[in-house]
Amino acid sequence: MITIINYGLGNVQAFANLYKRLNIAAAIATSHSDFSAATKLILPGVGAFDHAMELLDASGMRETIDDLVLKQGMPVLGVCVGMQILAPSSEEGKLSGLGWIDGRVRRFDEKTLRQPPRLPHMGWNDVTPKSGARLFSGLEQDSRFYFLHSYYFDCASSENVLATSEYGIAFGCAVRSNNIYGVQFHPEKSHNYGVRLLKNFAEL
Repeated sequence: MITIINYGLGNVQAFANLYKRLNIAAAIATSHSDFSAATKLILPGVGAFDHAMELLDASGMRETIDDLVLKQGMPVLGVCVGMQILAPSSEEGKLSGLGWIDGRVRRFDEKTLRQPPRLPHMGWNDVTPKSGARLFSGLEQDSRFYFLHSYYFDCASSENVLATSEYGIAFGCAVRSNNIYGVQFHPEKSHNYGVRLLKNFAEL
């Protein structure tokens, strides 16, 4: 069961609808009691880093999610700010993130961006996955995804970078550490490319 974590951020219904079209079992969790059938988790998010952490901590689900991911090894996919809060910290805020993947969330340096409007990085962009990345199976060539962000995840180790994109600089737009995955773009808004990626996640 794909369990989509609803802590008040992100279009959780879009993920649920997409999996329904794929005939893949999915449910939305709003409390710690909604994870009994979970086999994989999706952690969506939009907006600011600190706000996301405040809502997640207040949701009553943080302890359950930590246990499932860190102790039981359940696969999780963070999306947009849901990916950024996988980091220990962000230049955007003061609160600690989940700290599941080492690195820091950084703001794009506008000096490297040649064309206005500069930030946020908004719209479709090419994504280049690492060879053999199962999350991107079938998306190795000419895949494009929809982005909306001003900050990016700067991994401490290149081993955790699963895919890259370019916006003034090359940046990691997908990350992984064991059972923990994150994507900066919005697969639920990325048409067939996003459908394939979410199907791949369900099949990991």
